[in-house]
Amino acid sequence: MALILLIRHTVTEATGHRLSGTTPGIHLSERGREQATHLAERLRGVPLAAVYASPLERCVETAGKIAAARGLDVVATPEVQEVDYGRWTGRSMRQVVRTRLWRQLQDSPGSITFPGGESLVDVQRRSVRAVEGVAARHPKRVVAVVTHADVIRLVLAHFAGIHIDLYQRLIVSPGSITAVLLGDRIPRILRVNDTGAIADVISRLHPPAGRPTAAAAPPPPATDRAAAPAPRMKTC
Repeated sequence: MALILLIRHTVTEATGHRLSGTTPGIHLSERGREQATHLAERLRGVPLAAVYASPLERCVETAGKIAAARGLDVVATPEVQEVDYGRWTGRSMRQVVRTRLWRQLQDSPGSITFPGGESLVDVQRRSVRAVEGVAARHPKRVVAVVTHADVIRLVLAHFAGIHIDLYQRLIVSPGSITAVLLGDRIPRILRVNDTGAIADVISRLHPPAGRPTAAAAPPPPATDRAAAPAPRMKTC
């Protein structure tokens, strides 16, 4: 079996405010870069064999922090890219929550296709296939896959046997790690949404003033703010 670490990218200026979707050119914010440094430090002792990532910049930059210390390439993997929200891409959360489709998304997400974009069923299918492929290429190894919240929730729902209409019950915070054992036996979910700090949970009851709940993550060390070298990229 392979141990797959599903890692959500850290925050951008748009996290929690806007549906960035597949929009290119959205980079980590200063806080997101600090979170990525903290994440790489948490994973320092983990013997990673490879680091895969959605090709969007926010995932590549998060993955680059993890890969750099190991001399690994970041393997760009389009199949774990963010949901294509179609005409919803770039809209603010305030805009989309007023729509009829948003209400349908809350009640039966498996039944919808985003206007001009993807269905969540298709996203789940492509991302599960990609993660299973990664596991098959790295038996008995530990591998990181840096991707997006909805992708992780959909993959996790599949391996947990949860109906897609219930996937939003799973919370995946920026910079969190979800660990799944995959191979020739049934999937084993070892850890979900691990940020290494209880503050991430508490913040969902009492979010800091002016900060969206979705952006919650443990504070990084205040002393390590150096920029990471640009990650080397390969295409999966």
